[in-house]
Amino acid sequence: MRANEIFAAEQKRINTFLSQQLDNLCSEQSTLRNSVAYALLAGGKRIRPLLVYATCDAYGLPYSQADYIAAAIEMIHTYSLIHDDLPCMDDDNLRRGRPTCHIAFNEATAVLAGDALQAIAFEVLAQTPCQPKQIVKLIQIMAKACGLNGMAGGQSLDLEAENRQVSLAQLQKIHAAKTGALLTACVDMVAVLVKIEDQSDHLHQFAQHFGIAFQIIDDVLDVTAETKTLGKPSGSDQGLNKSTYPNLMGLDGAQKEAKKHIKLCFKHLNNLSRNHEKLHKLTNFVLDRTH
Repeated sequence: MRANEIFAAEQKRINTFLSQQLDNLCSEQSTLRNSVAYALLAGGKRIRPLLVYATCDAYGLPYSQADYIAAAIEMIHTYSLIHDDLPCMDDDNLRRGRPTCHIAFNEATAVLAGDALQAIAFEVLAQTPCQPKQIVKLIQIMAKACGLNGMAGGQSLDLEAENRQVSLAQLQKIHAAKTGALLTACVDMVAVLVKIEDQSDHLHQFAQHFGIAFQIIDDVLDVTAETKTLGKPSGSDQGLNKSTYPNLMGLDGAQKEAKKHIKLCFKHLNNLSRNHEKLHKLTNFVLDRTH
C-alpha cells in the first residue's frame, strides 16, 4: 500500500498547515513569495512530516504541537531541494514532475527562495506550543541537522565524492549527514516534547537506520525507475558520476543493504514500549517505494 493511502489524512494536514503558515508569514504577492509557494506546495510524499506524525502517534503527542516541527522540517527539506537542483550543484530541470524552481523562475530567485525557506523554517519552529527551554532545544537540534555537520556538510562531501571511488564507510558518512541527519531530527525533536529519555536512544537509532535505508532505495530508484514515475530525471546520479550504493555494491548488493537497515529499524522499534504501528508502516513503505 502506498504512503498516500496509509497517511492520506496526515499528508492533507501538513499541506494545509504549510499553506496557512505561508499565508500568515507573507500574504502579499511577490516573485519571491510565489517561488517559495511553487516549491513548498508542489506536493511530494512528505516523508519527513509523516515521520514526525508517526512518532507522535506512538507517544500520544497532539498533532497540534507536531505541526510546527513537521512544517519546519519540510521547509528545510524543500530549501535543500531548490539549492540541490541549481546549475552549480546537480543542475536538474525537473522536480516533483514540474520544472525546478530556477527553471520556472530564474537562478537568482531560486537561491533567494531557498534562503527564505531556511529562515521561515526557524520562525515556524519557534512558534511550537511548548516550554521555552524546549523550543531552544528544538532549534538546536534542527540547526545541527542542517548545518556543517548535517545536511549542508553532507552535501559538500557528496560533491567532493563525485568522479571517485569511496568506501562503504565513507558513503554512509556522506548520507548520514546529507539525508539521515534531517530524518533523525524528526524523531529527536518529538522526543524533546514527550520527554522520553529512557526510550530516546532506540528511537534515535531507529531513525538513523531509517535514513540510511531511505537513501539506499533512493539511489536504487535513480537507476531502476523512469523519470515519469520519479518526478525528477532518472539516471541523474550516474550522469554526474556520483558515489552511490548501486555504484559501490551493485543493485543486488544495495537492495540487500537496504533490507539489512530496515531489519535494524524494526529491531529498535520492537524495543519501544509504545504502539509503533505507524512507524512500522512508514518503514515498510520506504523499502517498497517505487518513486
